[in-house]
Amino acid sequence: MLNFLLYLAIGAVAGWLAGQIMKGGGFGLLWNIIIGIIGGFIGGWLMSLLHIQKAGLLWELIVAVIGAVVLLFVVSLIKKK
Repeated sequence: MLNFLLYLAIGAVAGWLAGQIMKGGGFGLLWNIIIGIIGGFIGGWLMSLLHIQKAGLLWELIVAVIGAVVLLFVVSLIKKK
């Protein structure tokens, strides 16, 4: 249960940070969590492609933020079409 809450918290912070980086604002708690969790998967996938493996909460947050920024960037490209 604690791990689940930790993932939600990391997802919320990562989604909020990605929103700040990409468009200057967050998306609300639920969307921040969703964006952050999906970003965690994307960031983890990207780090595995680059053969970068580290551990720790801060690293997990950084990876989730990177993935969330990539997600928001791709969504913005799709919306422009």
